[in-house]
Amino acid sequence: MRLQILTAESLGMRGLCCRIALRGRVIVIDPGVALGAWRHRLLPHPVQIAAGAFARGRIVAALEEATDVVFSHYHGDHIPLAEANPYQLSFAHLPPRFKALRAWAKSPEGQSEKSQSRAHDLMGLLSKGWQIAEEVEDGPLRFSRAMPHGLDGLAFGHVMMTRVALGGCTFVHGSDIQLLDDATVDAILEWSPDIVLAAGPPLYQQGLLPGDRARAWQNAKRLAKRVRTLILDHHLLRSTEGLDWLQDLSKAANRRIYCAADFMGRPRRLLEAERQDLYRTMPVKEGWHEAYARGLAQVKDFTPMSLHPHPAPAGRL
Repeated sequence: MRLQILTAESLGMRGLCCRIALRGRVIVIDPGVALGAWRHRLLPHPVQIAAGAFARGRIVAALEEATDVVFSHYHGDHIPLAEANPYQLSFAHLPPRFKALRAWAKSPEGQSEKSQSRAHDLMGLLSKGWQIAEEVEDGPLRFSRAMPHGLDGLAFGHVMMTRVALGGCTFVHGSDIQLLDDATVDAILEWSPDIVLAAGPPLYQQGLLPGDRARAWQNAKRLAKRVRTLILDHHLLRSTEGLDWLQDLSKAANRRIYCAADFMGRPRRLLEAERQDLYRTMPVKEGWHEAYARGLAQVKDFTPMSLHPHPAPAGRL
């Protein structure tokens, strides 16, 4: 089993997409990418847009060889979209063979109207391959019941977690769980995983209460004690405070806790958190974003060498 993380905040964009290669199957979970539309009253910097474009390329390449695709929920950083903005993964980007994939999806029931509409767009595209997967098992794949997207009862709805097990190794993808619900972490531990990739808490949100922070910390410690390789990213690394949180967690657990960039052997690029600094060091001409949306501006002049495409390593599990 080999794991490749394709999108995450530590890699420069929003998302938590990964590719798992098994004997005879290639599974892509949450094939989506996004950039925060506004941060500090600023649109995404062209450096961020370049990172997102490279991520789209990696996702499309993974889907070219995939046998299965998983949708944990229907937010725009986790799925391709029929009506995407210039920074997301559009249906138009998808390879022709995407329509033939086996699709394992969270039920859209009980989700927001927008999420239900997006789910029906995907259903129409994937047709016969589409299956509601909550609590379903298929060979090495197993899916959870609906779990809270962060705190239970909030407007963000629910997500579905994925377990992949083969050859004595078990991987769990905990999309957008944010470690804020004890029962969700209990469910992960019941699966006895060797490696977990999950969204950490959204420390950047002012509405995250001290009690919620404490709960996320305790749940992270619980995972750190019982999981061989723990990778926390996504919401956690939309601010540089998340790096300090990871470092403190590593010290508390007396072992290394990874972000996605660490696991993949890439430099950490918290581009959303760095947006103001990017605008200061690399000013953007007025009207650039409108020109980019029309195909009249390019990102090549803003692209650091660390973001140029190159073969990405994959962790053997």
